[in-house]
Amino acid sequence: MLVHICCSVDSHYFLERLQQDFPDEKLVGFFYDPNIHPYNEYLLRLKDVEYSCHKLGIELIEGPYNLEEWLRKVKGLENEPEKGDRCTVCYDDRLETSVKKAVELAHDKFTTTLLISPKKSQEKLEIIGADLEKKYGLQWIFKDYRSGKGMEEQAKVVKENSFYRQNYCGCLFGLTPQREQQNKIMDEMFLPISNQILPQSIEYRLELYNNRTNLDETNIPYKIVKQKFLNYRLLNAKVKVDKEVIPSYFLCYSTISKGRTSGKIAFEKAEIHYFNKDEVKIITIDTFNDFTQSHYRDVKDLMYHPLTFEAELKIRDKITQNPYGLSAIIIVDEISEGKYEISIDAKTYEDVKEVII
Repeated sequence: MLVHICCSVDSHYFLERLQQDFPDEKLVGFFYDPNIHPYNEYLLRLKDVEYSCHKLGIELIEGPYNLEEWLRKVKGLENEPEKGDRCTVCYDDRLETSVKKAVELAHDKFTTTLLISPKKSQEKLEIIGADLEKKYGLQWIFKDYRSGKGMEEQAKVVKENSFYRQNYCGCLFGLTPQREQQNKIMDEMFLPISNQILPQSIEYRLELYNNRTNLDETNIPYKIVKQKFLNYRLLNAKVKVDKEVIPSYFLCYSTISKGRTSGKIAFEKAEIHYFNKDEVKIITIDTFNDFTQSHYRDVKDLMYHPLTFEAELKIRDKITQNPYGLSAIIIVDEISEGKYEISIDAKTYEDVKEVII
């Protein structure tokens, strides 16, 4: 039996139940989800499904990540609500591709873990599966493992195995209205040019769940717990001196009231240059190298090869005695006596992140 898999949260309990109900059946998982975006989110979910299938002793096959083809198929349906026509097209695509894979592998049965997801329409999936059964001659296995205490048991299994609990379906068009409703920015779509790993980013979660897998494989006890924290995303920032833009690097948590300010350096103390307003502090790349024991050639070098986010917090603490202070701290190649114009578009917001203890 070929089982289309969407994510470990939905698949693990579903696969366990299939193993119980079909003890003589060889189950093969098929991860085909080109709707998931961005790619690192796709990769995170795939790795978590690999982890789940390994625990269950089930072979897993990865399907093609043909995002562009999927986008073409749902064109014009971008604003459809969850469980609307866009989702129907998505079900059609993923299930038919799965059935074709089942035929290729000479399986005689197929099903999908989408059936257990509370955000998916079982009614639509049942109809699509039945139509594909007639078209391709394979048996469609429709199982409602949601009913009874199914969802409660599923949640228990997810918690016991520390699976990645994603907070959106995976589709860009589902993510957009969800974040708007929550009044949150879509930080899933952020990737700094520096490739610095930001707290609670997809890249951060990839590292965390890779660590989880390594700990599990080496039998080291651990727990994944949630922590509230102040998150930060820098959208855009710029420094001009006498109307000319200069290379500049803004340390994490740098903010300015109303997003912009202008003025001059008022004084210097211990190689830190204090702006004449808005609590802005400026240091040179040489001073930054001294503080961090680094060897950056210039600010551009720092932009593309930054320290870790955690190391930046330590530098902020060294300069202001407060790692989570919101004063702007800016690194430039050299200090000028001219007029500075500084603009920052940044978001700070309460958030929750997972950590391993």
